[in-house]
Amino acid sequence: MAYAIFEIKKDDEKIIDEIKKDDLVSRQSIWTRDAKSLGIEGEAIFLKIEGDEEAIEKAKEIIKDKGKILEGEEKEKINEKFVADEEKASEGMGFIFG
Repeated sequence: MAYAIFEIKKDDEKIIDEIKKDDLVSRQSIWTRDAKSLGIEGEAIFLKIEGDEEAIEKAKEIIKDKGKILEGEEKEKINEKFVADEEKASEGMGFIFG
């Protein structure tokens, strides 16, 4: 499944609401994390969209200059942090309901 990760400036975080309102993009898996929650310095917000390639392209059109799409090693590094964060959350739920 395709995915994209965007780095969005804190001042432009309202663009995330626009992403979630779009019919095509909103049907994909969407996660947001601020930089600090991922152990990264700065004020950025990271947006991960996983799903249909067409929806990812639509998200790129909506975001335009409000953020940058991550590529290559930087994209992989941030994705690993998203995955680790999700696993940590799942483990916590397992502990509560286990």
